[in-house]
Amino acid sequence: MKTILLWLASLSFIAIGCSTSQQQGPLPHYGFHKTDPATGDTLYHKIRDFSFIDQDSQVVNNATFAGKAYIADFFFISCPTICPKVKKNMLRIYKRYRNDDRLMLLSHTIDVKHDTIPRLKAFAQGLGVDDGRWRFVTGVKSEIYAITPDYMSITPKEDPKFPGGFDHSGYLLLIDPNRHLRAYADGTQDEEVDRFMDQIDLLLEELDSKN
Repeated sequence: MKTILLWLASLSFIAIGCSTSQQQGPLPHYGFHKTDPATGDTLYHKIRDFSFIDQDSQVVNNATFAGKAYIADFFFISCPTICPKVKKNMLRIYKRYRNDDRLMLLSHTIDVKHDTIPRLKAFAQGLGVDDGRWRFVTGVKSEIYAITPDYMSITPKEDPKFPGGFDHSGYLLLIDPNRHLRAYADGTQDEEVDRFMDQIDLLLEELDSKN
């Protein structure tokens, strides 16, 4: 199984030292940057426009997260390996920030054939998720797979050699209200997720300082 985020190892401007739990100040912006020739402003990598359907048959798109930060991941319900570990840590995050209106969670299934809306609903209920703070989404397979590079996550591949039939990663991605990737963690590692939650707190403090 691949265990690195696409592009991260090759981008010289990424501040690796910013991934420690002792980090202070603004989080970095991950992804390719460019300069606006008209203003000289830095234009950061952004998540593209998207539209999917969640466990309650509701449309989930960029507007769903307007003004909020969110945590994204990619999974499938029948995954026998990393997904249960990742969802355990996502549930930790959900419970910790359940009453915080500044943060939401977004889980994309990569098995759109089997992870129907009723199955996603049952899965969410099994985790004790009964509100709109954590959206489990499905949609057109090609559109879900196409958006994974925006999150700098490995594009899933159907492959019978892998447990459950999919080669995929278990990263958690922190996205700010401007659709910028600001932090990431291996969702199977509890200590990394502890550090990740510290980074979530830093981002929320940053957002508060701008309001």
